[in-house]
Amino acid sequence: MTLPQDAIIDIESAEYLADYRLLLRFSDSKERIVDLGSFLRNSLNPMIKKYLDLDKFKNFSIAHGDLFWNDYELCFPIADLYEGRI
Repeated sequence: MTLPQDAIIDIESAEYLADYRLLLRFSDSKERIVDLGSFLRNSLNPMIKKYLDLDKFKNFSIAHGDLFWNDYELCFPIADLYEGRI
């Protein structure tokens, strides 16, 4: 699934599945399961690694089409999530 050129795509909803996987639903009706586990485990940044705590990981938000944690302390580009490039 590749983001269409010049498309404005937002994340409309995110659902926690298990471990570090989320089901994302985009404004063009596409859905993608993203697994952020490898990214979190391989990070050297303690501000990112703290989201290996599942209670913290599950506490994500969506606003203005963005998926983020703790007032944008952790967030990902929508295009990368849409294309599954984490």
